[in-house]
Amino acid sequence: MSVLDRKLLRDILRMWAQVLAISLVMACGVATIVIAVGAYRSLEQTRTAFYDRYRFATVFSGLTRAPLHLRERITSIAGGSGLELRIVKPVLLDMPGMAEPATAIAVSIPDRGEPAVNRLYLRIGRLPESGRPGEVAVTERFATAHRMAPGSTFHAILNGRKRTLSVTGIVLTPEYIYALGPGDMVPDPRRFGVFFMPRAVLAGIFDMDGAFNDVAIRTQRSADIQAIEDAVDRILKPFGGTGAHGRADQISHAFLDNELIQLRAMAAVIPPVFLFVSAFLVNMILSRLIVLEREQIGLMKAVGYGSGAIGWHYAKLTLVIALIGISIGAGAGNWLGHGLTTLYARFFSFPFLIFQQSLDLYAIAAATSALAALLGAARAIWSVVTLPPAVAMQPPAPARYRAFLTGDGRLLSAFSQLTIMAFRHLVRWPVRSLLTTLGTSLAVALLVTALFSFDSIAFMVDTVFFRAERQDATLSFGVEQPPRALQSVAAMPGVLRAEPFRATAVILHHGYRERRLVISSVPQRADLARVLDLDLDLDPIDPPSAGLMLSERVASLLHLRIGDLAEVELIEKAHQMVRVPVTSIVQSYVGLAVYMRAEALDRLVGGGPRISGVRVSIDPARLGDLYTAIKQMPAVASIALQGVSRQRFRETIGENITIMTSVYTALAVIIAFGVVYNSARIQLSERARELAGLRVLGFTRSEVSSVLLIELTTIVALAQPLGWILGYLFSWSVVRGFESDLFRIPFVVNRSTFALASLVVLAVATISALIVRRRIDSLDLVRVLKTRD
Repeated sequence: MSVLDRKLLRDILRMWAQVLAISLVMACGVATIVIAVGAYRSLEQTRTAFYDRYRFATVFSGLTRAPLHLRERITSIAGGSGLELRIVKPVLLDMPGMAEPATAIAVSIPDRGEPAVNRLYLRIGRLPESGRPGEVAVTERFATAHRMAPGSTFHAILNGRKRTLSVTGIVLTPEYIYALGPGDMVPDPRRFGVFFMPRAVLAGIFDMDGAFNDVAIRTQRSADIQAIEDAVDRILKPFGGTGAHGRADQISHAFLDNELIQLRAMAAVIPPVFLFVSAFLVNMILSRLIVLEREQIGLMKAVGYGSGAIGWHYAKLTLVIALIGISIGAGAGNWLGHGLTTLYARFFSFPFLIFQQSLDLYAIAAATSALAALLGAARAIWSVVTLPPAVAMQPPAPARYRAFLTGDGRLLSAFSQLTIMAFRHLVRWPVRSLLTTLGTSLAVALLVTALFSFDSIAFMVDTVFFRAERQDATLSFGVEQPPRALQSVAAMPGVLRAEPFRATAVILHHGYRERRLVISSVPQRADLARVLDLDLDLDPIDPPSAGLMLSERVASLLHLRIGDLAEVELIEKAHQMVRVPVTSIVQSYVGLAVYMRAEALDRLVGGGPRISGVRVSIDPARLGDLYTAIKQMPAVASIALQGVSRQRFRETIGENITIMTSVYTALAVIIAFGVVYNSARIQLSERARELAGLRVLGFTRSEVSSVLLIELTTIVALAQPLGWILGYLFSWSVVRGFESDLFRIPFVVNRSTFALASLVVLAVATISALIVRRRIDSLDLVRVLKTRD
């Protein structure tokens, strides 16, 4: 081992606490790169492989009913590589050990052979056979929630008749990787599932012999998707086609895409914060080390060591710090990445999901971290290279001080001399003080960014479930019913109040912009499902006698304002085009919401008053009777239970936010400790002679420590408002990043969130300062005073 390497080892052992603090900050940056990029690759590659191997469709379309002989026309569309004409029906289930009815989607599969698209991955058992009418294959998560295995049975209401179904196989499908039930905001496999039956069996049950009501097309990679969608729409238009759409509007794919976008944002935003802080800390500690070893550097150059060799020595010190951080970060990132992948496996139904640990991922994280550390150390290393030996052997020029706040003696008299000493040191190094404040403020900002989620989700739950959607349950009919169906529902046991609604699928146009969505009717003076104004109080408003009420998201996407005319394409009415004025912009956090008064929507669609479903409030004491009645009502195709959905949403989101908050809190603690501790150690190193001199002059340990502690307190105090501002901006960017057509998170940050973030950082700063305070109390006065500054 060379002399310089032995010196390097001594320096690391002597400064082990500071080296570890910097390495931990750097490790956070490495870990977030490994987690975000690794999880992104895991999801993206697994999804791509699953889609390709099991031929996930590219274009989808629903319709009322069409003959199978259309297959030739649809197959002839240029760009298609696979076609499946299916029967897809929503059904109610009566599950063993479950009082409330569950909802499922029944999907047909070919009587022989595999589907041309959306093939099934068979986990266990076999696929159902057409010669055995009661056999089904069920999705894995639904089977797991109900402890099903091949041979299990359950009851389903199929076309108004209760039938016993026998499970023959447990499957997964690329079409329902993220299976979301009606009215749910997160998956609930206990209340929603998908099962598959042979086409002949399902056609016989629903009177669909020789017909289909769903199209799934897989296209070639170079195909013009829009042209294929237009061709499908033209063919299915006479048969009640609801409009062809691509994967972007397919719920499962859209949720997966949204998660991948968030992982990309995480990889782009969080690691730079830690790498910036670690680069600053490396610069601070290395600059001070070079000042302390100025004479040694001069001696080494005088006895023949070249500037390059000495510069490389300090570069190696930087790289050793980086290597420690990279090692810790890679291990932590790998462990947390596996945990995140396990969490994803609870929401996304893949045949397998393995955290990707490719070598290039760790190489990218290591190279990025090492480069950040070297950039932080570059100025200090350059000062070593350019320092002449003769100058290095001389004592450094004394610091030049200037008058500070001399204009008002009364202002200075309000502070003790020790306090003025602390302020003077802050002013002497303004850039370092500013960067230390910025580093500490980033810890506050991270905590605000993590904690604001509790505020936003609580506000969202209150708005969605208690202000807007106030019903206990929503019953949806398989086909639209006449208004008298409302009386049938209102007469059911346990129903306290019932409000009808009509939902009509449309394509809303404005200029060249368009969106596929549903217009929902709202009765006048609605109490269960209310439309909320856009103001801060979110007051309920009555629908106007005519015109559209657009959610803020829809208005923004289509660039519509109050008074504009929107073109409404009525999909179920042969794509008839009608121009309707926009009368209101309203608030909605879920989906692309558009509302009209019930009478106005009936006039728009034509055909007289119809209802698609009923929202009800329920007497909790008679839930069992109501559930029994619903299971015996043939017209009901699905039921959404708001209370269960709300509880499931709170549990799932609460668990996810708790995990995220714990991780962010740990990251913020590491930043705060690394910045404050290293800043205090550097200040102690620079001012050791000064502080020892104060002790000799008779100042107590507490008074001497106060010089350093006041400086740290000032920095931490100044970091709080800056951290609040940065945290507010980070939180706003998170809300914008989560914004999608599926849901939006309201931007709400309570004062208590800022207070809690500051308390955590203040607590960590206090611990860091107390550790340094112990070193001040144990100063060897004689040794320190003999040391040349």
